[in-house]
Amino acid sequence: MLIENSSLSCYLKNVSGKLKSAGELAEIAARAKARGKTVVFTNGCFDLLHRGHVHTLREAKAQGDLLIVALNSDRSVKSIKGPRRPIMPETDRIELIAALEMVDYVVVFDEPDPYRLIRAIKPNVLAKGGDWESNKIIGADVVEQNGGRVAVIPYLKGFSTTEIIERIKDGESL
Repeated sequence: MLIENSSLSCYLKNVSGKLKSAGELAEIAARAKARGKTVVFTNGCFDLLHRGHVHTLREAKAQGDLLIVALNSDRSVKSIKGPRRPIMPETDRIELIAALEMVDYVVVFDEPDPYRLIRAIKPNVLAKGGDWESNKIIGADVVEQNGGRVAVIPYLKGFSTTEIIERIKDGESL
């Protein structure tokens, strides 16, 4: 899938080159781990990209060498968040996340959760935002059984997509 016009790209790694399949990422992660690199995995809807997302992704990347971001597809977001979401279509969300310097790879998934991906990729670190309790983080069992760990990134209060949508609907400003 071509995301942006690569002939005009200013990215060190072409944004389109960051979008991979689960199978490709399982191979990439295995090679990286064999070279002693730490593979970090995080996931989310990333609808209306905001400072809280950037904070979480930056902190997730700090946990290792390679950051893989699993992005809920439009269908997945709709099943989780309801019929009025996502606000931004999948292709836009892919491009925005892939354009961030701390993100090495992006994969899209249709399921409500990324368990299947986590099982396939077997990251060393599973990073999630602080709005998740560590005992409820999906895939933690897989990561820990394979000798990895879970990193809970502190949540930035007031920076969630749902809160931003509510402020817009209520006509509030900061």
